[in-house]
Amino acid sequence: MILNKFLEILDGVDELKFSLENGIEVPQHFHITEVGTTSKSYVDCGGKFRAEQFINFQLWFANDVEHKLTPNKLIDVINQAAEKIALPNSEIQVEYQSDTIGKYALSFESGVFILKSKFTNCLAEDQCGISTPKKKVNLASIDNSSCLPGSGCC
Repeated sequence: MILNKFLEILDGVDELKFSLENGIEVPQHFHITEVGTTSKSYVDCGGKFRAEQFINFQLWFANDVEHKLTPNKLIDVINQAAEKIALPNSEIQVEYQSDTIGKYALSFESGVFILKSKFTNCLAEDQCGISTPKKKVNLASIDNSSCLPGSGCC
């Protein structure tokens, strides 16, 4: 989700709710402890230069159960960050504690911001010799009448 879409959604909700994709809810007394930008410049395994930039939120909670961040307060925090640093209209990446600091993409479904898992991938498959997995076919579903000797199906 890009920043402008996030702000648009924030403007229309009464409370902030975050959840992991598996349905585990982030405790309602969470804080967003940072709003900033993260830039990444790198060369992929095929030798191509790449650059990415994200808006970065750090989502954290402790035992301060009386704390509850409101949509308007979060809009204020984002506006304060925008006054001090240039916030591009980029994808939002959320840092959230799991076994280590996890980095998540963000979506919005049924009134809840969903922390979506991100995955690694080879960015130069054509140069690394990684083949596309073959499609599995259920042999029982093949129409035997269309595969007769001499038909060219085999």
